[in-house]
Amino acid sequence: MREWLNRYYQYLLIEKGAADNTLAAYGRDLNRYLAFLEQRGLSNPRSALPQTVVDFLVQIKSEGLSANSANRTLAALRGFYKYLLREKVLEESPLAQIELAKVWMRLPDTVSSDEMKKILSQPDDSTPQGLRDRAMLELLYASGLRVSELAGLTMNSINWQVGFLTVMGKGGKERVVPVGKTAYDCVRRYVDEARPKLIRSKTTDVLFLNRFGTSLTRQGLWKIIVHYAQKAGLKKNVHPHTFRHSFASHLLEGGADLRAVQVMLGHSDISTTQIYTHVTRERLKEIHRKYHPRG
Repeated sequence: MREWLNRYYQYLLIEKGAADNTLAAYGRDLNRYLAFLEQRGLSNPRSALPQTVVDFLVQIKSEGLSANSANRTLAALRGFYKYLLREKVLEESPLAQIELAKVWMRLPDTVSSDEMKKILSQPDDSTPQGLRDRAMLELLYASGLRVSELAGLTMNSINWQVGFLTVMGKGGKERVVPVGKTAYDCVRRYVDEARPKLIRSKTTDVLFLNRFGTSLTRQGLWKIIVHYAQKAGLKKNVHPHTFRHSFASHLLEGGADLRAVQVMLGHSDISTTQIYTHVTRERLKEIHRKYHPRG
């Protein structure tokens, strides 16, 4: 079974061009499944029955796995068994009659406009790191980037003449996103004043650099964002995706078209973007309760 799993990884990597994050997530899910099968003495791909898969799902649910994670695990299993069918290792998938676990829509974490202003005002722009951090935070909020997209920006990602970003998103899909004057000015200042001090004697086209003159990691970016949220006195959980969620919900609150937001976020399906309309409705209800005399 593990031999076929290794072949499946190669298939995802070479033929499907799967991202590293996708491979890592599928790897965790599928290795957990294979460990479950091995505990039951099942090593042949044909030995797993529908009930075997159900038992596995029951077990991971009892371990506290969320509905979202359970769905992702099922998606990984479906992909693996589809590959085994394609390779004619199996004639029928044990998942054929198993429905995806029902996922209740969870509203994404956002902050208000005032809370975002507090976070954005925290970096000390009298230092190279402070200028860099201010530019990164402003760009995250202005463009709705994923943290991996921010880390992957190069000097050529920004069209300085028209103020647009070219971003390489999930699945290698390229999209163009407007930057906005405030973020543009912050990034321009960082590039002119701070980046030359951070790059030292190294040669790299990466836009945002750490103090050693190399690329910032996703973990490093995460820590920077958490630091400034805490410094701003916010008690809620703020992480890189909070900026992306807030970007979308604030645009919709301001009257932006849903499809325009979909394009800027790089969502292939508008149903993914529609979750932010729920955020906006919740925000409107909150305002109504707070300010209406009969709220």
